[in-house]
Amino acid sequence: MGLEDLSHNFLTGSLEELVKWARRSSVWPATFGLACCAIEMMATGAADFDLARFGMEVFRGSPRQADLMVVAGRVSQKMAPVLRQVYDQMVEPKWVISMGVCASTGGMFNNYAIVQGVDQIVPVDVYAPGCPPNPQTLIHAILTLHEKIRLGELTKRRPGATGAGIDLAAQPVPVGWVAPPSGAVRLGTPR
Repeated sequence: MGLEDLSHNFLTGSLEELVKWARRSSVWPATFGLACCAIEMMATGAADFDLARFGMEVFRGSPRQADLMVVAGRVSQKMAPVLRQVYDQMVEPKWVISMGVCASTGGMFNNYAIVQGVDQIVPVDVYAPGCPPNPQTLIHAILTLHEKIRLGELTKRRPGATGAGIDLAAQPVPVGWVAPPSGAVRLGTPR
């Protein structure tokens, strides 16, 4: 009997709130900086902006220790299978923030070598705009992700995730693959 079989009552409701609080208070990001946005991502983790107050002290070097991928910068066609492999090795539940216009839409690089949006490779939860987005924008994207985790259901799985009826790990990642539609949030630039 899993959690999805239990009816919603005061005990399971409290347990679900506790698990969601723990998840959003200990999101561990993977290091995946590809271009100039990575400098802003590193600045966000430094002392001036201090991601430690959100439970994100260290960017993890191994995808098996991370549950958040911040894709910072443009993704080339050669890098796309590597990005997908790192995503597949991350633990469930996992989230993705697309940082910058190059990661979100290909930016000014509208050519054959650059993927025109990381959402063609992995499902994206939050899009952070800018070229490059400043650390405040990334923090705003992280807080938006925390809110999505707080409001999400514990047993609800994202369509297209491994174990939700489609085994993406067993399938090769074709170029031009489009992720299933998700509840991704597109942020405006904070004022």
